[in-house]
Amino acid sequence: MSLKNPYQAYENNQVLLAKGEELTLLLYKGAIKFIEQAKMALEKNDFTRANNRISRAQNIISELMVTLKMDIEISQSLILLYDYMKRRLIEANLKKDPLILTEVQEMLYEIQDTWAEAMKLAKPS
Repeated sequence: MSLKNPYQAYENNQVLLAKGEELTLLLYKGAIKFIEQAKMALEKNDFTRANNRISRAQNIISELMVTLKMDIEISQSLILLYDYMKRRLIEANLKKDPLILTEVQEMLYEIQDTWAEAMKLAKPS
């Protein structure tokens, strides 16, 4: 069996083999990637592709929202932040505004970096 897209196979395996905290990190990376692709699509006036990529980023944020453990204090803040990001993505999609996409992308970068740092600190030495 030959692989048509080895990169896609690698990504699929990465998701399948990821632990919970690593999966969260992959979700952040995925949302960031889709937002970047949406911005590139907007530059080319490819609104269908931009809509698709923004929708995929929204779906990832929705997934992050439903997996929050609401008995943990930080989850209360995160759900508000995720909700804000989803609303901004909808606005960006309606207005075809790459600046709003950049705003959300930067927020995701910051959360991703914080999450990655927390993962390092949680690992036993």
